[in-house]
Amino acid sequence: MEKRPIKKQISSFLLFLLIICFALGVSFLLARVDNDNNPFAMAIFMLAVALIARVTEGYLWGIAASVMGTLCVNYFFSYPFYSFDITYPGYPLTVSVMLIVSILISALTTQIKKQEQLRFEIEREKMHANLLRAIAHDIRTPLASILGASSALQEQKLSSEDQESLIESIHRDAQWLVRVTENLLSVTRFSGSDVAIKKEDEVLEEIIGSAILKYHQMPLSLPVKVESPEEIILVPADGVLLEQVLINLFDNVSAHAEGATQIWLSAMSAENRVMISVEDDGPGIPDAMLPHILDETIQHTNRLRSDDRRSMGIGLSVCRSIIRAHGGELNAGESPHGGAAFRFYLPRKEENNAT
Repeated sequence: MEKRPIKKQISSFLLFLLIICFALGVSFLLARVDNDNNPFAMAIFMLAVALIARVTEGYLWGIAASVMGTLCVNYFFSYPFYSFDITYPGYPLTVSVMLIVSILISALTTQIKKQEQLRFEIEREKMHANLLRAIAHDIRTPLASILGASSALQEQKLSSEDQESLIESIHRDAQWLVRVTENLLSVTRFSGSDVAIKKEDEVLEEIIGSAILKYHQMPLSLPVKVESPEEIILVPADGVLLEQVLINLFDNVSAHAEGATQIWLSAMSAENRVMISVEDDGPGIPDAMLPHILDETIQHTNRLRSDDRRSMGIGLSVCRSIIRAHGGELNAGESPHGGAAFRFYLPRKEENNAT
């Protein structure tokens, strides 16, 4: 058996014991109803073998369950009871068949699980390849623009007005590249299966205010109207990552909501969580795109603001990954204002529970 983390080994062992004990318990209960050699015990333990092979790591526990199940059926539920005896007519064949079938079930179940994992890895590698192609495509245009503008500044005598325009263009493209880089780093950070973030009790209002301030430093930013409770809301979160989520959602409106004039951000406290919504009054999300809008490689066919760089929904995928890492979920839908709405929730902490 290949080496695996000790925690997974312990977890697999505990699952093995739990399922075997459960199969024993069910078999003993059924034995009270029909104790005539307990024909049901074999089927119950075969089911237990399949379940153990499905939820544990590697082949070892499934094979061990096959042997254990065969021994339990022979000792507890076959005549003569409470003794190991395969000399009774027909028992050698029955025991051999049960052991062989159990091992085959274990092997097939483990193989299916490995195939599923392999399929998942292939899909993830394909996603990463598409993501890298998207990033390469997206950064090519702003880099060319920066190079062209800087060359013009170096090689040509320009008026102060033209120089200011080129410098502003360089600054705008550099800002966009910074945001792409931040999103790319977040994608790589949250692409693994074991994601851990450091959470601290953050004041939600402060995170919202900081995100709006940074968003308004970007070109084409829109007014943001905030609706939130008067009470102080504390959320256990990574403040920097949560701020990035809001900035990405704001920037998504600027990039893709053609004709939008305002953004609405609402925060609503509900029981032990807080609901946050970012909405706009643009054209909304097309029905065909809605189920896939949060995918990492969604292609936005409507390239708005005449900005060919903003073609991939990488920022939205980053938002979803960050929210999920916080124990929440991000959803897309329609806004009462006529445009798109992105809503997510986070576990909250009451002010009087803070330490």
